Amino acid sequence: MDIILKYFPELTERQREQMAALLPLYEEWNAQINVISRKDMEHFYEHHVLHSLAIAKVVQFKPMCEILDVGTGGGFPGVPLSIMFPESRFTLIDSIGKKIKVVSDVIDRLGLGNAKAMQIRAEELEGEYDFIVSRAVTTLGEFVPWVKKKVSKTQYHPLRNGILYLKGGDLTKELYPFRHKVKVTEISDFFEEEYFETKKVIYLPL
Repeated sequence: MDIILKYFPELTERQREQMAALLPLYEEWNAQINVISRKDMEHFYEHHVLHSLAIAKVVQFKPMCEILDVGTGGGFPGVPLSIMFPESRFTLIDSIGKKIKVVSDVIDRLGLGNAKAMQIRAEELEGEYDFIVSRAVTTLGEFVPWVKKKVSKTQYHPLRNGILYLKGGDLTKELYPFRHKVKVTEISDFFEEEYFETKKVIYLPL
């Protein structure tokens, strides 16, 4: 938890309680279903929660903003972001039922009234969203066609509506088709831990 407060000292008491409750909830579920790799659990807050919150360093979601988390897996980045932005609305989707079962339980037990989890493929989902967030589900070239028709034309933010994608490594080739529009933010610009050295927030307005 200390690592979260190091970078987000402004969290309210309620947000601190919810963030602190994440680890025991995921430990409990991980004993039943392998939601997060066992070796990763000892770095849970750094590798999963803080990594998710890198998006909060790029954009401040406004009240009533609609955010879609595609391929949420165990609930990342959607669950930490829904704690961070309690007045924004989050829809977390994944095609794997057991993962959505975990995410639904976490949302329920944290009392996150601004978040919901659904077992559905992105291509099948109806509706429009201000931002689409995701964490390295596939290549951006494959991801964009799944979601490009789901981005709302109504703009509320200084940052234009679009995709906020968490990814690491050398993305030169992957991002080449989007080179005129994409903006890459190095997570190491604001988090000093070694884990974030090659990690990035990819922003693609749509």
